[in-house]
Amino acid sequence: MSKRKAPPLVIRRATPDDAPAYAEIMADPSVFGGLMQLPYPSVEQWRQRLAGSDNGSAELSIVAERGGEILGSAGLHPVGGHVRRRHAAMIGISVRPGAQGQGVGTALMQALCDYADGWAQVLRIELGVYTDNQRAIALYRRFGFEIEGTHRAYALRDGVFVDSHTMARLHPNPPSLPRS
Repeated sequence: MSKRKAPPLVIRRATPDDAPAYAEIMADPSVFGGLMQLPYPSVEQWRQRLAGSDNGSAELSIVAERGGEILGSAGLHPVGGHVRRRHAAMIGISVRPGAQGQGVGTALMQALCDYADGWAQVLRIELGVYTDNQRAIALYRRFGFEIEGTHRAYALRDGVFVDSHTMARLHPNPPSLPRS
């Protein structure tokens, strides 16, 4: 008897129709507890956010999908409107608990880094990660992120203040002009 092969993992741009899946993933305490999200996300809130990321802005929201089920999401976001910070972007990533450890986070990170490096003119990618999230820190390190600092008592999580690392990655091969 042969094993049934799992459908391939597809990375694609998120759409407002993905809002129910975002809300479901972000409602899981093991997911929102590792992010700067709050409990009880609304579908409408996510629909509005996703609608704003597909209007030619510098935002990129993507999902990892297998067999029609969204297993994770990620985003690349400008750090702000200041002209001197246009070269920098922040990332956020979330993976459904049942899909963790299956390459979903790696696929999302690869897609974000490829987009930032090849298409978005991003020199610096930044992120924040709680110091106790060793799995995420290991993922980020595999993609060249380094810890640049630690913020003590950075955020309140389930009634306890927790520390957070600031990590960043510089473009490994910044674009250059063609030789004449």
